[in-house]
Parts: sequence; structure tokens; C-alpha cells
Amino acid sequence: RVCRASTTWARQLSTRASEVYTNPSRAREEAVSASPQDITPEQRQVLDAVLRVDHAGELAANWIYRGQMAVLGGDRQVGPLIQDMWDQERHHLAVMNKLHMQHQIRPTILSEVAKAAGFGLGFATAIMGKEAAMACTEAVETVIGEHYDDQLKELDSLSSSHSSMTLLSDVIREFRDDELGHLHAAVDHHSQRAPAHALLSTVVGYGCKVAIEVCKKI
Repeated sequence: RVCRASTTWARQLSTRASEVYTNPSRAREEAVSASPQDITPEQRQVLDAVLRVDHAGELAANWIYRGQMAVLGGDRQVGPLIQDMWDQERHHLAVMNKLHMQHQIRPTILSEVAKAAGFGLGFATAIMGKEAAMACTEAVETVIGEHYDDQLKELDSLSSSHSSMTLLSDVIREFRDDELGHLHAAVDHHSQRAPAHALLSTVVGYGCKVAIEVCKKI
């Protein structure tokens, strides 16, 4: 279980844990510059899979919003919202890039596929209309919120006292809350009025679940 003995570190965290990774003055701290050496090879595989799939997900999310902005960027109602969500995903990806370097994680070999699929999904749903674009966000973020909850349980099972593990859990918890915020914003912007909402949500959600399982492995 991730040791809560590193409460000293936890107390030092700002409200947004991920800001530690974008603050140059903290770049040499152990929690952001080292990886735990007190975990088993099996636990290392869990950590590798967590970070590999999360990086792939944030990469795809960036391209989903890029595709939506290509169609709806000029829309006064949803354009600013999509841009705000995209900016947040850019921050998530920047932090995941640093986590990959810190823990020496091999990215998925499907990175280019994630980009293309993400852009295509974002563009296609935006072409279908504002509500469909929001339905896409709702479906994706529903799956991602549940996925992050599952990961927090996995990380809690790692028998490491290293401060980086406490920080990683805090970062994932923060990102989960951001994604759920996107979900709620999408619903507020009438995602459930999209044509064939139930079908669209099922297809997009299933695709996300398959992508998660594949990227864990390759």
C-alpha cells in the first residue's frame, strides 16, 4: 500500500498536484526526479501500464479536441468551452510526458494511431453538430473517470514508500476530477440532445475501453 508516511510531502502539495511538474524550482525534488526502487518486477509492470495508457489517453484527448476545434472553433457557444478543455488536456499531456521520463516508461507503439483516431473522432462528431461533439466528450470522460478510479486502487496496492507514488496518485486524482468536470460541462451543453445519443455513447465508450486495454500492453 502506498505509504501515507510521506505526509510531509503531501502537506507541501498545492491544490493542483500536477503543478509540481511545471515548477522549475522543484525539478530536483525526489518526488519528481526519481522512480521507486522498492517495488517488485510485477509492481513495476503495473506502474508501466498505468503511465503508458494514461499518456496514450491524454495524447488522444488532445487530438479529439483538435478535431473538434477544426469544425467548431468559431462557434460562440461551444468554441471557448472546447478550447478550455483542450488547454487542460495539453497540461495533462505535458505532465504525462514528464512522468514518462521520470519513470522511464516506453510509450505505446500506437501513438500515431491514437493521434489519427482522436482527430477523426473529434472531427466527425463535430461535423454531426455541437450536441454530438458534446456527446463524444461525455462518453469519453465517463470511461476515463472510471478508468482513473481503477488506477487509484491499483496504485494503492503498490508497497512503496517512495514520495513519487504519493504524488502520482494525487496527480491522477486531479486529472480524474478535471475529466469529470469536462463530462459535466458536456452535459450542461446538451450532449444528451445529440442524434442517436445512446448509440453514439455506446460506440465511443466501447472504443475507449478497447483502446485502454490495448495500450496497457503495447
